[in-house]
Amino acid sequence: MEKQLFHRLDELYGDMVELRREFHQYPELSFQEIKTPKMIADYLERIGIDVKRNVGGRGIVGYIKGGKPGKTVAIRADFDALPIQEETNLPFASKVPGVMHACGHDAHTATLLVLAKALVEIRSELQGTIVLIHQFAEELAPGGAIEMIKDGCLEDVDVIFGNHIWSSFSYGCIGYRSGAIMASADRFHLTIHGRGGHGASPHETVDAIVVGASIVQQLQQIVSRNIDPLKSAVLSIGSFQAGGAFNVIADQAKLVGTVRTFDKDIQNNMINRMEQIIKGICEAMNADYTFNYEKGYPAVVNDSIMTKQFSKIMKNNLNEVKVEEIAPVMGGEDFAYYLQRVPGVFFFTGAGNMEGTSYPHHHPKFDIDERAMLIAAKALGSAALSYLSGNFEIGIEEEMKPLV
Repeated sequence: MEKQLFHRLDELYGDMVELRREFHQYPELSFQEIKTPKMIADYLERIGIDVKRNVGGRGIVGYIKGGKPGKTVAIRADFDALPIQEETNLPFASKVPGVMHACGHDAHTATLLVLAKALVEIRSELQGTIVLIHQFAEELAPGGAIEMIKDGCLEDVDVIFGNHIWSSFSYGCIGYRSGAIMASADRFHLTIHGRGGHGASPHETVDAIVVGASIVQQLQQIVSRNIDPLKSAVLSIGSFQAGGAFNVIADQAKLVGTVRTFDKDIQNNMINRMEQIIKGICEAMNADYTFNYEKGYPAVVNDSIMTKQFSKIMKNNLNEVKVEEIAPVMGGEDFAYYLQRVPGVFFFTGAGNMEGTSYPHHHPKFDIDERAMLIAAKALGSAALSYLSGNFEIGIEEEMKPLV
């Protein structure tokens, strides 16, 4: 069936590109998706797929029931965009001011829709059921996955597969990893309360900017001096806002940042050290503070036995693609919640433009080599068909954890 599916996907590649460009022109922000889920649901219904709308809020779930009984496999794609003004000058650039598909979710959606169209045509030969999960709000915690799961999108699902188009990897490759492949994604907000005053009389003030600068410097030493160098952690300050007039010492400073880890013990160590440093510096400099730490998506952890099987199947079925194990990525993904409930594999499909500069995800000039969608569709379709045909060995090394 894989050869038949691949041939049909080759024929439908033009449709995939057309759909991706349509979604790209009309992006919608997380938790504000209205037209996108309607387009997805309407498309699936037109090609004869049973659809459930408004799953978990704005999600769409489609069901392809095969002609023979068997297991159930889910495939997930996300469809939200980012608050970024596009600067690509592409003929199909975003027509929505300040909003852009700068992470490839338009490609994820087009890939899964066209894959669904090809799978429907061989529905009678399928041994089991394929569940198509089109998820809203991946970019903004708490995300859409957790609500879709609570609303039953994984009901009766045995395994799940997901893919991320990735501009950091060259077109023509698939990157997988057994175990943790993406990090937990936390955020923190720190407000420093000082005492403002005249710039000519600093001795009468508590300079919130100086306090904040000291905290930034010390926070950056947590990873280098408190975390095992053979393990991974990231702490980044993304925003530092304070002051206004040139001759006024700021009475308040606001810092916002993120922490990325794979291990819960390291995550807790990071939190404890941050609190100790912030408290110590503020007390020493006579400032007060408000510190809020928000745990975001957990780490994305692939089932190790499934991942080994996945890599073998990809190498056997996608001869023209370079399939390799990669280092973990410090980015976050709420696909983690699906993997806490059922075993599965999340992987990356290289989409870097080999003929020019590939801009990173979340960049205003981000774009992809659209041919990567065809590779992703074949990989997802091959994984699903192989599992339904009994070619996967499932091994869950740890008991699945409940949703947090």
